[in-house]
Amino acid sequence: MSKTIFQKIIDREIPAKIVYEDEQCLAFHDVAPQAPIHVLVIPKRPIPSLAVSQAGDTSLLGHLLWAVKEIAVRLQLDKGYRVVVNCGPDGGQSVDHLHLHLLGGRQMAWPPG
Repeated sequence: MSKTIFQKIIDREIPAKIVYEDEQCLAFHDVAPQAPIHVLVIPKRPIPSLAVSQAGDTSLLGHLLWAVKEIAVRLQLDKGYRVVVNCGPDGGQSVDHLHLHLLGGRQMAWPPG
């Protein structure tokens, strides 16, 4: 199976503007931002989608949310932010590697789309 673009970023085969990294995840600015701040947070252990995550993934999934909060603090998103997880083609998922979108820097509309 070929590597996803996110795995290539983890492996440093493709450059990215990294804003956070620890032993479990990596976060970087989206190349096609949908808000003034748009960061993708990805697990280093590939999970294709939230829809196929397993009970054994719960600690990692919780860590990803904690990392989002830490990144939001670092990026001074004190007025708020949105976290989005797309699942499958109808949900807008375009890369088969779980990723959380951290969006901020402007007022977010509802419904989202």
